[in-house]
Amino acid sequence: MKLATLKDGSRDGKLVVVNERLTFCTDASHIAPTLQAALDDWDTIAPKLALLAESLSHEAVPTIRFHEHDALSPLPRAFQWADGSAYVNHVELVRKARGAQMPDSFWTDPLMYQGGSDTFLAPRDPIRMRDEAWGIDMEGEIAVITGDVPMGISPADALGTIRLVMLVNDVSLRGLIPAELGKGFGFFQSKPSSTFSPVAVTPDELGDAWKDGKLHLPLQVDLNGAPFGRAEAGVDMTFDFGQLIAHAAKSRDLGAGAIIGSGTVSNKLDGGPGKPVAEGGVGYSCIAEIRMIETIKDGQAKTPFMKFGDTVRIEMVDGDGHSIFGAIEQTVEKV
Repeated sequence: MKLATLKDGSRDGKLVVVNERLTFCTDASHIAPTLQAALDDWDTIAPKLALLAESLSHEAVPTIRFHEHDALSPLPRAFQWADGSAYVNHVELVRKARGAQMPDSFWTDPLMYQGGSDTFLAPRDPIRMRDEAWGIDMEGEIAVITGDVPMGISPADALGTIRLVMLVNDVSLRGLIPAELGKGFGFFQSKPSSTFSPVAVTPDELGDAWKDGKLHLPLQVDLNGAPFGRAEAGVDMTFDFGQLIAHAAKSRDLGAGAIIGSGTVSNKLDGGPGKPVAEGGVGYSCIAEIRMIETIKDGQAKTPFMKFGDTVRIEMVDGDGHSIFGAIEQTVEKV
């Protein structure tokens, strides 16, 4: 089942069910007005949405064309957005470039920050910033939306709370991060509104690609129309989504509609840093990573962060080349 939220002039949009190829959708607001409403009563609502999805596949219900530009993020706002850093290779590179040792605990205890969830950007909205000097960077990630999660849940049981899967552009302002972290109190200004894919899908919709709490497909990240990243999301993921959810729920319940992110998708190559796509590697899901590798190899970074007018596109396709979640495509604009 594939779900999306269409713009309708309201803050939270209108819930629709989308067909497999993302070409048509049908109104689901008579079942649940919003995705959050569906998540709040998932056990009752999900079977009804699944029947609607079946009817849509047989063209047995009224349909309209599905245009990704008309979609908000599936949850335009959420009660919880917690982003992990499951690809420890990414963390290791960032720390190595600034000469910092990585604690051994990073391999056994996930990193996670609590992001702002009151406003998410639509998947085709511009990234509006005041200053290029802030170091504007994209971060291609996977995320899941959970149902209610009890405090202290085990990682194995946490997998059963996953309702939907989607893609993320977790925008980071690299120029603001060092000063914020230097205060010892975490991110805030350096993590503006994130963006999610036009469509969120149930895990069963992913078939064999969804296994062991990981999504085993390449994440396609393009920068200004050129391939930038093709990292395998199921490879080098130290912590699966069950472990990430359990980590978030160690000391609190999570409410239905909580979003948990994977962190930047990142692969190693022969035990070392990856190579750019142009050099036969799988590339990177954020600019910071290639800059770290340049710093390690050459003593300084040469790839610039995003400038006004730059465009990023984040997408994932199935084995037949069809888009699964639709595309996040955003241009950086000056406020």
